[in-house]
Amino acid sequence: MRVEKNNPIANAIENGGMLLAFILFGVFLLAPAFYVFKGSFENLSVSLVATDSGWTLRNYISIFENGYFVYVINSLVVCITATILACTIALFAAYGLSRFRFRGRSLVFGSIMGGQFFPWIILVNPIFIVFARSGMVNSQVALILCYTAFITPFTIYLLIGYLTTIPKSLDEAAIVDGASRFTVVTQIILPIIWPGMVAAATFGFLQSWSEYLLVLALITDDSLKTIPLGLYQYFGDVQVDWGAVMAGSVVATLPTLLLFLPLQRKLVSGLTQGATK
Repeated sequence: MRVEKNNPIANAIENGGMLLAFILFGVFLLAPAFYVFKGSFENLSVSLVATDSGWTLRNYISIFENGYFVYVINSLVVCITATILACTIALFAAYGLSRFRFRGRSLVFGSIMGGQFFPWIILVNPIFIVFARSGMVNSQVALILCYTAFITPFTIYLLIGYLTTIPKSLDEAAIVDGASRFTVVTQIILPIIWPGMVAAATFGFLQSWSEYLLVLALITDDSLKTIPLGLYQYFGDVQVDWGAVMAGSVVATLPTLLLFLPLQRKLVSGLTQGATK
């Protein structure tokens, strides 16, 4: 028996099933965030179940009285600086690797990508030794250098995939008109690959924003701690201040939303176009 391809009942069932699946998936993703947001306005005790009735701002007042805003500022300074440095280095490195053919190019590219094979945890000890001997423990510069080094390899890989879609004739035409390579990269290539840069910057920023292990190893001064280490102080040996933890988590999420929600469209196009060659 032949099945009608344009059967309205079958189409309605299919569309309804897809809509239900998306709703369930959305609830699955948003439920924890809603629970954290709701809990940040409640009088939570050491138990997540026992709460006092009513809503309150005490959790937010408490964390900012304890200097939590310093952790937010430190995270912004370190992560934004590292992201800018990584994207700048990656832009010129990706341009050179995608446009020029030279001896050892594959070795250079393989070495850059090889850095992605090492989990951060096995590098903490040698990194700490290097910075301790250099007198750079308790320094934001140390964190910026580490984050830049960890962000750059994947950023190069992403931008190379994007640059291969741009014809070399654009470069050649600009050079014939008297433009330098620096001018070609900054004034011709960069505006074209801007969505890819947004995607790379978003990845780098989020990766460093939530990083905890290196901060724990390199920073002991309270005035230099970032958000992940600042949140850890609310986890005591005997009890946990869950209200402060949830309020701090909400505050930690806001900068990423404010920075990258307006760039969501460019982020999606940058990831999809960079993935195709």
